[in-house]
Amino acid sequence: MDSEEVRRVADALEAVERIEDREERVRAKSQIMAAQVARNKEWAAERNELIRELWDGGNGLSYRKIADRLGIKLATVQDAFRDYKGSGTHRPRAPKKSEE
Repeated sequence: MDSEEVRRVADALEAVERIEDREERVRAKSQIMAAQVARNKEWAAERNELIRELWDGGNGLSYRKIADRLGIKLATVQDAFRDYKGSGTHRPRAPKKSEE
C-alpha cells in the first residue's frame, strides 16, 4: 500500500467523523470498529512475525532499528517477544539470595 492508498483510507475515516447526524455517525463508527476487531489479531500476528524475522534470533536488526524501520514504538517490538517461545527472552528467575 503506498502513501496515496493510506491517505484514501484516512480520508474515508475522516468522512465518517464528519457525518452530521450523531446516530448515523455512531452507527458507522461502530461498524468500522467491529470490522477492525476482526482484523486486529491477524494484523498483530503478521507484525510480530516480521519483527522476529528482522531480529533473526539476535543476528539481524536491533529492537530499536526494527522499531524505526517499521515506524512503531520500541515497546511494540519488545511485546512481540513477550509470549513468543524460543526468543531467548524467557528464562527462569534468579534464585533469591538467602539472608544470613
